[in-house]
Amino acid sequence: MGLPDARKKPKDPAIQFAQRINDHDLVGLVRLMTPDHVFTDSLGTRTPRPAIEHGWREYFGMVPDYWIKIDEVFSEGDTRLLVGRAGGTYVPEGGNATPKNRWETRAVWIARIRGNKVAEWRIYSDNEPIRQRMREANS
Repeated sequence: MGLPDARKKPKDPAIQFAQRINDHDLVGLVRLMTPDHVFTDSLGTRTPRPAIEHGWREYFGMVPDYWIKIDEVFSEGDTRLLVGRAGGTYVPEGGNATPKNRWETRAVWIARIRGNKVAEWRIYSDNEPIRQRMREANS
């Protein structure tokens, strides 16, 4: 399915959140977060607001072309399950983006919606592709 056309302004907060990630729109992400929003990474580490706001800023700096592609969306009540891929180019601090540092992985996101905002954004993915690029770039 992919993300809907950005010109069509989707109403679902999970899809809006994914679009803000692709736009690297930190202000837009924050606007879509509940005050008690929690981000949970693939290792199960939970990062609440406001720390996750800094986390996104750092991640967009480390992977300046980070993107997600949503292929399927399943919805039940306030929960969305998004299935797709994530990727980008790892850029070491003080380094440059190079094609050899590109990575891509399958991913699943769970979004919990409350009051048209995202209360939780959880990702399940294999982090090894970016970790390998990090090891190679930093060795």
